[in-house]
Amino acid sequence: MKDWIRPEIKALTAYHVPDATGHIKLDAMENPYQWPPELVDQWLELLRDARLNRYPDPSADDLKLKIRSSLGLPPESEIILGNGSDELIQMILMAVSGQDRVVMSIEPSFVMYKMIASFLNMSYVGVPLNDRFELDIERMLEDIKQHQPAVIFIAYPNNPTGNLFSEQAIDKILTTTDAIVVIDEAYFSFADKSYAHKLPNHENLIVMRTVSKMGLAGLRLGYMAGNKKLLQEIDKVRLPYNINILTQLSTEFALQNRHILDTQTEQIKRDRKKLLAALKAMDGLEVYPSNANFILLRLENKNADDVFSILKEQRVLIKNLSHADASLDNCLRVTVGTEKENEKFLLTLESALKNSVK
Repeated sequence: MKDWIRPEIKALTAYHVPDATGHIKLDAMENPYQWPPELVDQWLELLRDARLNRYPDPSADDLKLKIRSSLGLPPESEIILGNGSDELIQMILMAVSGQDRVVMSIEPSFVMYKMIASFLNMSYVGVPLNDRFELDIERMLEDIKQHQPAVIFIAYPNNPTGNLFSEQAIDKILTTTDAIVVIDEAYFSFADKSYAHKLPNHENLIVMRTVSKMGLAGLRLGYMAGNKKLLQEIDKVRLPYNINILTQLSTEFALQNRHILDTQTEQIKRDRKKLLAALKAMDGLEVYPSNANFILLRLENKNADDVFSILKEQRVLIKNLSHADASLDNCLRVTVGTEKENEKFLLTLESALKNSVK
């Protein structure tokens, strides 16, 4: 058989999700809490009447209304739903892809910006953050002028660093480029900041979010809002019926009971504060501030690979980022879990730091 696979696809490494069976899972920025039993019963009763023999509402209009009303999106903005943020990124780039088109983001950041650009045979430019993981705005503006990107992705807060960038710097990017600027607010629930209120002021602004970090990761639902004319064009590449009926019904139900999700989010924020304090009290760690539901830390005199392996042997799974980017040398990232999970992680980490080699 002739080999039809593109060389640039062969050169990629597939996105790897490790098996977490039997582990305390603190590697994927998930909400660790489930719904109370009485809410689960109500949800199951709702699903009883789901018509699985019929295609779902192709535009998911009821769900869009619920998202707009409960998640603070301007009424004049258009909304597109996707199978997680990944499909939204793919839609945006498919709509603008072409010879010599450039995708830009900052580095380190969410790996799917670069990966999906590669899938679509687009050029990718990553602009390094400074040594404090903040936007290097002068470098960013220079690279925008040089490369003239079609799309710029800015994660806010950023993954994996956890910080919010300067609003003044982002505003400068928005007003000095005609690129589509996508503010990826996957962790907006934990940040208490958003660019959604600025959507009416910028035709080139898209705010992209997911419900995954709110506690609904299993539903795989992302949404983006922006200028109506722009999103109507992007919507043309969306595959029909991309949001199944179970996801539509379940997300509507969850947003009707958003107080449960908000209570969980507030608990995670309180536990983040405690976890940050405990990590900062440990010797040999540089702990970075976080506006998300995870914390980035750098080992100062131990090897991240060794510490990661010891944690995994003790059934505690976090993310080893030490080979992801030069700026993340010797870095690990931990998701904020339940109180018991966080305690287990801290005890195991403390032991690993004592027992690992330099």
